[in-house]
Amino acid sequence: MALENQELRKAGLKITLPRVKIYQILERAGEGEHFSAEDIYKMLMETGEDVGLATVYRVLTQFEAAGLVARHHFEGGHSVFELARDEHHDHVVCVKCGKVREFVDPTLTVRLDEIADELGFTVTDRTLYLYGVCRDGCEES
Repeated sequence: MALENQELRKAGLKITLPRVKIYQILERAGEGEHFSAEDIYKMLMETGEDVGLATVYRVLTQFEAAGLVARHHFEGGHSVFELARDEHHDHVVCVKCGKVREFVDPTLTVRLDEIADELGFTVTDRTLYLYGVCRDGCEES
C-alpha cells in the first residue's frame, strides 16, 4: 500500500482519488514550498485530473482537521499549506515577492520556552513568521 494511503487511513480518512492526488502533490513539495489551494488546483489541471477547486479546498480543510497539513497565513491574505511534520520550524517571508524559507533553530526554541516559563506558560504550539526582503533581486525593486 502506498505511503499516502497509509497516512490517509491513519488519519481516519477514506481513500479517494482527489485525496490521494492532493496528498501526493504536498508530499512532493520541496523544502520550504508551500502551496495555496489554487496552486494545487492548477497542478491537478495541468496533469489532467478532474478535481474541482471546491474539492481541493474541502480536502485541504479535512487534512488540516486530521493533522496531516499545516495551514499558514502569510502576508498577502491567502492561506498556504504544507505537510505537517514532527519537527518544529519557523518561516521567513519576503514581503515583495512572497518567497518563503523555513528554518529550525534549537536555541530559539529553548529561549522561547524559557520566556513562556518565566510568564507561567507551557508552550503547546507556536507560529513564528519573520518578514523582510529577500536577496534574490527584490532589494533593488
